[in-house]
Amino acid sequence: MRKFFQEIKADLKFKTAGPGQKLSEPSRAPKEKPRPEAAPKPRRAPTDEAQMAAAAALARLEVKPKGKAPSASQESIRNQVRKELMAEAAAGVKELPEEEKAQEEEGAAALSVSGVYFICPLTGVVVRKDQKEKQLREAIEAYFSVDPVAASIMEIHTFNKDREKVRLGVETVAKYLDNIYLHPEEEKYRKIKLQNKVFQERISCLEGTHRFFQAVGFETKTLPVPGQGKECRYYVLKEEMLSRLEELKDSKEQLLSSEPLRARLDRQLRVFQPSPEAARFELPNDFYNLTAEEIKREQRLRTEAVEKASMLRTRAMREKEEQREMRKYNYTLLRVRFPDGYILQGTFYAREPVAELYSFVRGALREDWLPFELLAPGGLKLTEENLAFNECGLVPSALLSLSWDAGVMADIAAAGEEQPRSPLRPELLAGIQTL
Repeated sequence: MRKFFQEIKADLKFKTAGPGQKLSEPSRAPKEKPRPEAAPKPRRAPTDEAQMAAAAALARLEVKPKGKAPSASQESIRNQVRKELMAEAAAGVKELPEEEKAQEEEGAAALSVSGVYFICPLTGVVVRKDQKEKQLREAIEAYFSVDPVAASIMEIHTFNKDREKVRLGVETVAKYLDNIYLHPEEEKYRKIKLQNKVFQERISCLEGTHRFFQAVGFETKTLPVPGQGKECRYYVLKEEMLSRLEELKDSKEQLLSSEPLRARLDRQLRVFQPSPEAARFELPNDFYNLTAEEIKREQRLRTEAVEKASMLRTRAMREKEEQREMRKYNYTLLRVRFPDGYILQGTFYAREPVAELYSFVRGALREDWLPFELLAPGGLKLTEENLAFNECGLVPSALLSLSWDAGVMADIAAAGEEQPRSPLRPELLAGIQTL
């Protein structure tokens, strides 16, 4: 019975499935029942408020005047004015450096000295502090055409700042040369392998060493390495140098005994007429061991010195502050006022001894045998000539006074000899200036 009802259901389902379709025909999309079209909604008329707003907008458009395009003459005037303004602005930019330059020149003229200068020991050329190393390099380079051995030695000692490395490198080079001098028949001592570890670490890293080897008679060659089947570069002493071994020995001694070439501080000796401005100093930044910002900060901190002076401080605290104060200055500008009012001025290292000032003054006198004393500000006699200027508080500038030995001057006066109007040398008085 169940099977009978299943057959009836299948037959009904088959009949309601629609028309038949062959397997070879493309499939048909199922037909959709047409939907009834919705009736169009009637358009609503604008409200009274919307109609009033639209009318107001139309009225404004009708009342608003139409803008006119600028005429050609007006546009040309605007362009001309624009060009003139740009020209004035450009002229202002160009004139600004001229004003700054004038201010700089005025400031330089007000300085007590224009800067710190040095004298090249090879050429005698005077250069500013920031140019001294460049001048030394140029002078040593030029000296290679005169004496290449001496020039290379100066290069080694002057431009390698690590003195311990220089000492070790120089001693190693001297050992190489000693071996050649003591054993000229041994060929192995006349060759130096450039890739050798000791050579690389002690010698090759120093500026000037390669030029020294070339100057004393070595040449570079590529030679086979015994037992290794490869080639390396060597310094090999030329054959003709075997007959000039004494020169090689002298070069070694010169290398060991040389010192760095130092530019000499230019004293910038000046003589001035008597002036009430003698104690007034305006120094450039070259005199300070601080940046401009640090100098300003130090000046601000000086206002606290009075408070510190009233504080109870230990001796160690005072000495520490004094040492810190001394390190601020590299140079000092000193003036010595003579009894007749003339002023002698010179530049010194802050760490130079007082003896250098005595020597400086003595060298400016007509009669350098005349005994004298120097008095620091406050009348304190400078009797300990081994003390440095910064230890005496004579930094970064100071005005000192000179006093003659009273007994000697009395003897000169008693002798009735005519004295010159100034004890300074005539050539210095010829270039006297005004503060």
